[in-house]
Amino acid sequence: MIERFPSDFMYQLTDKEVTVLLSQNVIPSRKSLGGHNPYAFTEQGVAMLSSVLRSKRAVEVNIAIMRTFVKLRQILAGNALLRRKIESMERKYDEKFQQVFAVLKYMIAEEAKPKQPFGFHGKKSEK
Repeated sequence: MIERFPSDFMYQLTDKEVTVLLSQNVIPSRKSLGGHNPYAFTEQGVAMLSSVLRSKRAVEVNIAIMRTFVKLRQILAGNALLRRKIESMERKYDEKFQQVFAVLKYMIAEEAKPKQPFGFHGKKSEK
């Protein structure tokens, strides 16, 4: 059965990843893991589970997980669209804002005047 789950379908979580899951209360305690780090399935691994697990509950969970992957893909695609729109706006308005940025840079630029010494300056006596 393990041959159905190569490393790109399933991988074992690291200690750091398990600690994150513990801190988020995803798993109750390290003790509940039986002394081993759990395995996680990639999207392809979850799809492979549907051909292995046959119980009604396993099928329901598998369907829910696959729907979650689809939703995540939709969210990522939406973010890509949003990113492209923002980049387009940046290009469109970049010329108009170049003047604003030039003025702001001028306003915050430090003057390059030579600094005058300050404090008490007495004449040096020649001996």
